[in-house]
Amino acid sequence: MASDPPHVALFVTCLVDLMRPGVGFAAVKLLEDAGCRVSVPVQQTCCGQPAYNAGDRAHARTIARQVIAAFEGFDFVVAPSGSCAAMIKVHYPDLLADQPEWVARAEALAGRTHELTRFLHDVLKVDAFAAQGEGRVTYHDGCSGLREMGIKNQPRALLSRIAGLALVESPKAETCCGFGGTFCVKYPDISAHILDAKIDDIAATGADTVIGGDLGCLLNIAGRLQRRGLAVKARHVAEVLAGSTAAAIGEP
Repeated sequence: MASDPPHVALFVTCLVDLMRPGVGFAAVKLLEDAGCRVSVPVQQTCCGQPAYNAGDRAHARTIARQVIAAFEGFDFVVAPSGSCAAMIKVHYPDLLADQPEWVARAEALAGRTHELTRFLHDVLKVDAFAAQGEGRVTYHDGCSGLREMGIKNQPRALLSRIAGLALVESPKAETCCGFGGTFCVKYPDISAHILDAKIDDIAATGADTVIGGDLGCLLNIAGRLQRRGLAVKARHVAEVLAGSTAAAIGEP
């Protein structure tokens, strides 16, 4: 008897919901094509990362408890964002460590939570995509995904299976883009300096497109590319893998 398909809850993320819904639709397509049953809990809100990073642990705990309740009962929780996935997987158990009635639930959710490319590659073992690519691309490693979730080889392995894409590594692919959530608001001059170094690194690859797994990074990068008049597009890895024909991030 065939087993039931895994029931996956998509954590959409605030930026995807408000700025780039196509990333969410692409994530659903990828998961369904891989044989998953996908739900999008309507009760979900922000993961609480802005409050947590600002030191507002009280509101971060309130948000964490709401997210935990909304995402219980699913086999897996998947987010098209390394930073949001890391907030749930790494920080929720610590955030609620002094609340016995919640910490076990936080740990259970953490154990079922994955970033999208890690889930596709490490858990589902997806090895083929119908999407077609064209040109030279380079990949930007978001800080949280790389350092807190261990996401490095997974998106590159998945992209290598897209016919027509030539992945060109940037020497400083692992360096920050300067976004850092509220960091770019609190320290705009420092953020802009970090971002310009990132843009120089991307431009030096000769790539037509920069791809990433965190929309915050990509919005930041896309804006600076446009302001500097550089003809490099920015795309989320989910849209590339799903074969989305939507305009690049930041383009009309």
